[in-house]
Amino acid sequence: MSEESKFEESSGNVFLDIGFSQEEAERELLRSNLALKVYQLLEEHKLTPTDGEKLFGINQSDVVRIQNGNFEDFSVEYLFTLLNRLNQNIEIYISPSENTVGYQRIVVT
Repeated sequence: MSEESKFEESSGNVFLDIGFSQEEAERELLRSNLALKVYQLLEEHKLTPTDGEKLFGINQSDVVRIQNGNFEDFSVEYLFTLLNRLNQNIEIYISPSENTVGYQRIVVT
């Protein structure tokens, strides 16, 4: 007798799917997307931890942590600063929500 696999459609936010509250899930997804963009830019420009240290003014170990996907201690504001130092613009748009509660979203281009 074989077990039947059950699949559940994702909400689009893995953090919400694994049980975070709506607010926590949005914040964690935002941080994840920002950290991913920092990582992608480091890779794109072939920056080493030493290069990152000079560019960001942070310890090489922090650059390595970002490269390894360990960004839990980095705030959204801190990731914004790193992106700015990588010559990236950050624009925040605020608009009325059609629902009773607004949401947070990041669109990376």
